[in-house]
Amino acid sequence: MMEMRQVLSQELEALIQKNDNIVVLNADLAKPNGLGELIQKYPKRVFNAGIAEQNMASVAAGMSSYGFIPFIVTFTPFATRRICDQIAISICYAKQNVKIIGSDPGITAELNGGTHMSVEDIGVLRSIPGIVIFEPADTTELKKAIPQIVDYKGALYMRMPRKTVPRVYDDSYEFEISKADVLREGSDVSIFCCGIMVHESLCAADELREKGVSAEVVNVHTIKPIDRETIIKSAKKTGRVITAENHNIIGGLHSAVCEVLAEDFPVSVGAIGINDVFGQVGKLPYLKETYKMRCRDIVDLVLEKF
Repeated sequence: MMEMRQVLSQELEALIQKNDNIVVLNADLAKPNGLGELIQKYPKRVFNAGIAEQNMASVAAGMSSYGFIPFIVTFTPFATRRICDQIAISICYAKQNVKIIGSDPGITAELNGGTHMSVEDIGVLRSIPGIVIFEPADTTELKKAIPQIVDYKGALYMRMPRKTVPRVYDDSYEFEISKADVLREGSDVSIFCCGIMVHESLCAADELREKGVSAEVVNVHTIKPIDRETIIKSAKKTGRVITAENHNIIGGLHSAVCEVLAEDFPVSVGAIGINDVFGQVGKLPYLKETYKMRCRDIVDLVLEKF
């Protein structure tokens, strides 16, 4: 299994070789984000802005205005919180074609600790008009999404872990941006999930099946614009809904799903995610247990709530 950052680096290199307008900017984090070789091989296409993220975002917006397609790659808190004003004004308000990649969102920040653990990045950016927000579940989805990310004209934010994640998709997978994937059909409860919680949700569906509960698992990889049709169709079929995300349950996938259902099909919605608290230092298994984001926590919530 390859790390997510390895696949990202390979795909960016392929883009650089194919498209002269592709440029990559980082803020002194090339090596941690897998860009070390790229910055050596393509010094006129891959740039280090130094520890100056706001300037990096402004440079990306300026390059876009000249026809380039800039990819910003940095840790998630620096790709969202720190450059929020530049994203809102220089990129989105100015309608620039900039791709923003935040690595190690939520608890995948692990030992970098609470200050680097973005549990609010989706919520921060989701309220900015026009931006697309996407979170791949594995390396296959990441690889399949890159061409559509490049083709999309406008601001797009992608959050992803740097390291290995369990495989969800095989090579036959056909990705469509803004179209949620029904990974498991079910009739008793809908589990809407994204990112690292997709694998946990599939495991939960297996355990629930053994307990006589048929769970439908839907990967809502594009949180904005969200696939309203698939969400409403699944909720109407099952009548019960759980969301599972690596993010604060306020402002992220849970909020987005509830907004859709409140308008078109009001139903009780349970939430798995970070319950409005800050992050902490720890390895991923410990953090999943601490924030109740494991397969068993999804199972317990389904059985308790419904």
